[in-house]
Amino acid sequence: MNLPIYPEWTKLELNHQRDIKSLLKTLSDGISEYTFAGLFLFRNNYTYRISLTPSFCEERKGQLMVSGTQRNSEGEEETFVMLPQGFPGIRLVDELLEQFCGIKNLSEHEAETHRIEIERRGYCVLQDRDNFDYIYTRKDLAELSGKKFHKKRNLVNGFVNNYSYEEKRITGSNRCDLYTILEVWKSEREDPADYASAKEAIDLIEELNLRGCITYVDGKPSAFSMGEVFNQGSMFALHFEKAIGSYRGIYQFINQSFASMMDESILYINREQDLGDQGLRQAKMSYRPTGFVKKYRICSSSFSPCEELEELT
Repeated sequence: MNLPIYPEWTKLELNHQRDIKSLLKTLSDGISEYTFAGLFLFRNNYTYRISLTPSFCEERKGQLMVSGTQRNSEGEEETFVMLPQGFPGIRLVDELLEQFCGIKNLSEHEAETHRIEIERRGYCVLQDRDNFDYIYTRKDLAELSGKKFHKKRNLVNGFVNNYSYEEKRITGSNRCDLYTILEVWKSEREDPADYASAKEAIDLIEELNLRGCITYVDGKPSAFSMGEVFNQGSMFALHFEKAIGSYRGIYQFINQSFASMMDESILYINREQDLGDQGLRQAKMSYRPTGFVKKYRICSSSFSPCEELEELT
């Protein structure tokens, strides 16, 4: 395995894919960041670096760690570590919290299992609501049945009745059409935050084993959805959903359409987090999630961002 052992770190690169996939393939918590594509495509946003847990972690030896940086709510840069394969032991946590502002995206199971040990050490174990993943059943999004989806169904029907459309699965052969949609989407926004990540995803469709669908309206490329199957094949992480906004109802249509095209073996769709954006939160809640993948953060009790999160009870 060509990955450094802590305390050494290295930048995340495409050639790490095989090793990282082998480490993450058995995870079952459904955290959207914990796939190779989920890490790689956003590596520049968070300056990700990777390492493996050292020998003193005993049964957790050789497990993946990911460090990075992000802006907090006050616009200040803070550092963090993620532990996709779980809590590595209190000794390493001590060392990490001396170097980084916090440990983020710890699964609910790991947080609950190790909470007492962590809090006895004087650290906070806190829910990070802004990073909860929104989970929907594929069946709900494909069928939009019942009163709760009445408004969504009307928008989908309006799109179907007003436009001539065609749907295709994403392949390398329609890559140019994906670029066309992405560029128009970018031009419609002042801050197209994930543009670079989406463009790279299109570049690397085959290499990253991404799946999705593309919608044509009146023969013109107009929308696409793209992501990957994970969580041992039961869940789909929807990494990107882009559309030309002039078509009324197109986002609701591609949401429903892509869900209906997925294999029945996929039970859930993970539409990722809202990052505290209230407009995005309202939009995700309007689809009535069946639940959340809850994520937790560990930080020292003196570190102020703890006050912004919810305590684990």
